[in-house]
Amino acid sequence: MMLKAVILIAGPQKGTRFRPLSLDVPKPLFPVAGLPMVQHHIEALASLPDLREILLLGYFPAQQLQQFVADMMATYKIRIRYLQEYQALGTAGGIYHFRDQISSGNPDAFFVLNGDVCGDFPLQEMLDFHTNLTTPSLITIMGTEATRQQSTMYGCIVEAKDTHQVLHYVEKPSTFVSNLINCGVYICSPDIFKRVGEIFNSRQDFYSDDSEGNESIQLEQDILMPIAGTGQAYVYTTDSVDPSAVLGPNVSVGKNAVIGAGVRIRESIILGNTTIQEHSCVLYTVVGWNSTVGAWSRLEGTPCDPNPNKPFAKMDNVPLFNNEGKLNPSITILGCNVSVPSEVIVLNSIVLPYKDLPRSYKNEIIL
Repeated sequence: MMLKAVILIAGPQKGTRFRPLSLDVPKPLFPVAGLPMVQHHIEALASLPDLREILLLGYFPAQQLQQFVADMMATYKIRIRYLQEYQALGTAGGIYHFRDQISSGNPDAFFVLNGDVCGDFPLQEMLDFHTNLTTPSLITIMGTEATRQQSTMYGCIVEAKDTHQVLHYVEKPSTFVSNLINCGVYICSPDIFKRVGEIFNSRQDFYSDDSEGNESIQLEQDILMPIAGTGQAYVYTTDSVDPSAVLGPNVSVGKNAVIGAGVRIRESIILGNTTIQEHSCVLYTVVGWNSTVGAWSRLEGTPCDPNPNKPFAKMDNVPLFNNEGKLNPSITILGCNVSVPSEVIVLNSIVLPYKDLPRSYKNEIIL
């Protein structure tokens, strides 16, 4: 399989919320977690073994991105080019305008990523989903869940749960439609150019008396909304965190983890392929890979961080056992493949891998 990728980075009149900083630095180059924002996209894309080229599309002056593109090519050893639009063409209009550049080499599919999206990009998993569809997809959307209140600020997706086909799509609805929202990451078949071309030609006919025409075509409103329910669009749903779950502060959730309704997690690490069932509470705990925590259970450890309000505070190397041979209170740790039943409390304990806990535990090491 041969792949390409397009990153949409818009242009200088956008990013007004970042002013005055954005007067000197293009929004895509704003530092996030120590790297320019769009470098996170490039890093994720460069890890795909079949990706041959990354194209940045926008209407920033080329000289503003020239050094960045050169640095990225040297860092990731992949071909990267910046294609400058002559005006704002929209999320689909720019793709159509540079269709020959995207199609050169006959890629089997191409990614499209909005440049202002931040997060962990599970691109390989999304690609596997796209290629394994029984019905060829014109476009696959990456989706995630939001709260009912948040959802109206994004594109909302109604999917068929069994097939993941997009049945209905509304961009920023005025009323609630769905908790499943558009992440701004897509995989497109090259056949999508035909669909965009039809819209472009109809726009030209409609605006034939207008010397400037209307070449701005939006992927969300002009493409996704009309093809929803036709079997040509599918949604790949990322790690499942129920909108009613409350996470943070200081929480890390691994890939393919499932967080149920009403769950509360803080000061904890949830590793990959773990299931935290509804209304569980996880505090100061590390939950190992492939583990399951039953409904209404509580995992809690004792924080051992130094007090930042005390001068010269430092982390103490506290021994595992005290002078009486008892386990010192510390964070709770579950090894991999641990099963915690419903309505159980595990407090200040360490659980070795592959254990099915039959009851509650306090200040114990479960061998």
